[in-house]
Amino acid sequence: MLEIDDLDVMRDGARLHYRLQVDAGEILAIQGRSGVGKTTLLDAIAGFEEPLAGDIRWQRRSLLGQPAERRPVSMLFQDHNLFEHLSVHDNLRLGFGDRIPEDRLLNACERLGVATLLARRPGELSGGQRQRVALIRTLLRPEPIVLLDEPFAELDPETRETAARWTRQTAREDHKTLLLVTHQDEDVRLVADRALNLSWHG
Repeated sequence: MLEIDDLDVMRDGARLHYRLQVDAGEILAIQGRSGVGKTTLLDAIAGFEEPLAGDIRWQRRSLLGQPAERRPVSMLFQDHNLFEHLSVHDNLRLGFGDRIPEDRLLNACERLGVATLLARRPGELSGGQRQRVALIRTLLRPEPIVLLDEPFAELDPETRETAARWTRQTAREDHKTLLLVTHQDEDVRLVADRALNLSWHG
């Protein structure tokens, strides 16, 4: 279980407060108005935002004090975090150590329509293509917690639905605990087990 226990984070002069629990293997959609702290919550879980108070626990062990690279978390940023000097194929293989799931990566590329782009560099891709490549790598990495920040924002409706269904299926197969920030109710319907609407308190 992922427990966010009375967590306080300061962002842009506002003190944001979070309290929630996500079961292991659950897919939670996080919604709310812009500026309410959806991305900040993901950043805190991943280790990129230092909380003022409270705790973040995974399987009853605190993650606070662990550097981001040591946390059991794989996160997809809004800017897709691809390395421009590497090919798409090499980008996909990052973060797996010596146990690269080559077949799963290639199957996912076929499913999401980017299999013909493996030799290209990220700068040669459209925004939607970059988003799909980054999504594949993020979700197939071994970490048990997956954080997705608007992962389908640049996709057309048909591609968005395909990517959303693949995301749910893959998270289920791998028993990922997944937090999905989205403004779209359709994403909630296609991917999530439940939705949490963040709002200001105080």
